[in-house]
Amino acid sequence: MVDTSSSPLGRFLRAQRARVTPGEVGLPAVGGGRRVPGLRREEVAVLAGVSADYYTRLEQGRERAPSAQVVDALCEALRLPPDAREHAFRLAKLSPSVRRTEATVAPELLQTMDAFPHAAAYVTDAAFRVLAANPTATALIAPVQGDGNVLRTIFLGEAARDYYLNWADVARAAVSALRLAHGFVPPHPAVTDLVSGLYRDSPEFRELWDDQTVAGLTMTRKSIHHPDVGLLHLNYQTFDVRSAPGQQLTVATALADSSSADALALLGTLHATRHKSVG
Repeated sequence: MVDTSSSPLGRFLRAQRARVTPGEVGLPAVGGGRRVPGLRREEVAVLAGVSADYYTRLEQGRERAPSAQVVDALCEALRLPPDAREHAFRLAKLSPSVRRTEATVAPELLQTMDAFPHAAAYVTDAAFRVLAANPTATALIAPVQGDGNVLRTIFLGEAARDYYLNWADVARAAVSALRLAHGFVPPHPAVTDLVSGLYRDSPEFRELWDDQTVAGLTMTRKSIHHPDVGLLHLNYQTFDVRSAPGQQLTVATALADSSSADALALLGTLHATRHKSVG
């Protein structure tokens, strides 16, 4: 069961201060008497300019309406990167609501995907369900397609650990991005259901989720063993679709003139051949 003690913001702050050492924020290193990893509550309070009692109430969920100034000060104190900072403001209910979009992909975006003949391009929603894919992407993800949900495939799919040779890196990046989507206001029901199901069914997901790391997908690298074309080393670049909040366009490319580029091109050809023979 997902931890429901304190509050989402409190659990997030507690995990972040555990990552920061006194030396990183200019505090003197104390002898061996520290009982917690990272910073103490009192130290975070001093760095953020709030009382220790107020900060303790925030972590414990007894204070649930911090001001934007306080959250900004806490983000500075904890050295949070941009995505984690944005997530903190969402958890504090200081961000505007996100308009939920339909599970359809705009025609213009479909046209954009088709403009990548030498790349695998696909669109996912906030719950990482594949909504559309170009022919190369369709062939690339076919061995781990499952029910169409990328996260469920990674953690529960039988073939995923053989398919992703750097499975641990892929899994960590995916969970960090899912946590960012989990902070949308109002909550996306499909995201909430996905988190609950994976937390229940996957020990590996549970460990990564409890780590509270937040980072949107930007550039990731994946090494893939595809049953049709063998080994591919691919760079995945992910873009937010501004006209459809929660949707993301991912484009996977290979280094020019590499064996991975040849394999990616072959996947597109194989898909076209199979589609033609079926038709």
